[in-house]
Amino acid sequence: MFLGISSFRKGVSFFQNISKMSAMSQYHTLKIENSKEHVYSVQLNRPEKANAMNKTMWLEIGKCFNELNQNTDCRVIVLSANGKYFTSGIDLFDIMNLGQEIANHDDIARKSKVLHCFIKTYQDCLTALEKCDKPVLTAIHNGCIGGGVDLVSAADIRYCTKDAWFQLKETEIGMAADVGTLQRMQKIIGSISTFNELAFTARKFHSEEAKNIGFVTQVYETKESMLENVMNIASDIAGKSPVGVQMTKRSIIYSRDHTVQEGLDHIADWNQILLQSEDFIKASMAVATKDKKPIFSKL
Repeated sequence: MFLGISSFRKGVSFFQNISKMSAMSQYHTLKIENSKEHVYSVQLNRPEKANAMNKTMWLEIGKCFNELNQNTDCRVIVLSANGKYFTSGIDLFDIMNLGQEIANHDDIARKSKVLHCFIKTYQDCLTALEKCDKPVLTAIHNGCIGGGVDLVSAADIRYCTKDAWFQLKETEIGMAADVGTLQRMQKIIGSISTFNELAFTARKFHSEEAKNIGFVTQVYETKESMLENVMNIASDIAGKSPVGVQMTKRSIIYSRDHTVQEGLDHIADWNQILLQSEDFIKASMAVATKDKKPIFSKL
């Protein structure tokens, strides 16, 4: 009887793993791995194209973070990139294809509808990082350009290597950034004057400046040391109560966009429920008794 139950559980676990591997194989521009317990690694994976963000990558980013948000095994996500660059930004071939699609219409209203749909779709793909309840940590190396800055601005914590550099490139190519940088980055660094300079001039800013203005938390000598340390930080977060961590992220983002009182009312409404969770009892008892780290159920 017990042998049968054990075998059944192993069988279920086997098919769950197969299912996860199958889901991962659906991505063509991302590489997804369960790196540590409850920690998932998402890597931009077009190294031969400097991780240029083509339409497939944009859509897969949105899909990936929406799926990981629903994945009860996932508690923290680390976003990094394979190859020489983190990302060279939006793939210009996609812009050319968009131009051809617009050219199929003569009327300005119909041309505008195509562009509006394009912009909103790409906005939603990056907002998926912000709407994901699981903390998103980014590990950035070398160039992070244009759409890449939009991407990492939607994450919760940013780390980079010493050779990393960033560029809000849009004014250099005759447009205004439209998928998140102008809305998020000024709030991240807390200086509208510095942000305006970076946005208007499209100049590069390197790792040291990125840390000085508060855009990244820490700078590491090498990509290897960065990934090791960021994974350890992710693992530490993953060991905390998923109820506590995920509500903390929700409250931070809500409070950023609302008044202090609205933020206080929001967390009061939620915590009247969450303070009755088993996570609060387990974590509080562990701290009070200096017991071993508690084990939290999936959420």
